[in-house]
Amino acid sequence: MLARWAKNFIIATLVVLTGAHWAALQSVAWTTMLANNLRTQSVAEAVAQIFDGEHPCPLCRAIAAAKKSEKKSEAVSPALKMEFLPAPERFAMIAPEPVSAYSPMTFSTDSTFPKPPVPPPRGRPV
Repeated sequence: MLARWAKNFIIATLVVLTGAHWAALQSVAWTTMLANNLRTQSVAEAVAQIFDGEHPCPLCRAIAAAKKSEKKSEAVSPALKMEFLPAPERFAMIAPEPVSAYSPMTFSTDSTFPKPPVPPPRGRPV
């Protein structure tokens, strides 16, 4: 039972960290808007009105405001940015010596695998 709770907690944490909860809420908002618009409009008009950006529903406005406030708090301060040491002027990569697990003897398929036996000739059907 504890393992199930731990898995669900990890999944919920990943959803929130990746921002998938906003996508799920936005999908709910669009579906609700589509259902409401289909009462009075054709499918093409309803879909066009949903995605034109001029007719947001209250849920869409709330999602946009929450996303905006979330992005402001995620700003990284300059003191926390990672800085790397400067690379030396002369940098060369040297390949390691080849290592062989086999003896220097060469192998061929003729000596390694025996040839399959030849089947006996078949007689002609009468």
